[in-house]
Amino acid sequence: ILDTRVFAESAGVTVEDIAMRLIENGFHAPTMSWPVAGTLMVEPTESETKAELDRFCDAMLSIRDEIAQIEEGKLEVEESPLRHAPHTVEDLVGEWQHSYTREEACFPAGAFRIDKYWPPVSRVDNVFGDRNLVCTCPPLEAYAEAAE
Repeated sequence: ILDTRVFAESAGVTVEDIAMRLIENGFHAPTMSWPVAGTLMVEPTESETKAELDRFCDAMLSIRDEIAQIEEGKLEVEESPLRHAPHTVEDLVGEWQHSYTREEACFPAGAFRIDKYWPPVSRVDNVFGDRNLVCTCPPLEAYAEAAE
């Protein structure tokens, strides 16, 4: 479990900022805020290669460097690649209004340039989604009929 709460205090960087930036590095975002709020639960499987673990470490170090730029006043958190991650293809081809480059947005250190994973959407309102669950399942009667 990686405690990221210190970065919220030092730079205004949230656990979600870090998780979304990992997506741009081609990683499935770790579990956020469970079992401890403000943390990432990183669980590499036994099948991960050393090269992949090294790539993950490089991504985490790159994210830490981006946080340091915010802490040192070189970059505002609201105008950082962290806060706007993940960047979609649509973000890149549209009008660019960020102080960082498209390359910095899409190819952070450790990210693949070949076989790059492009997230289909940028951020969503997780709290709204958690509080307003919409079930798209068939009605219960359909399951009962199928079982007959």
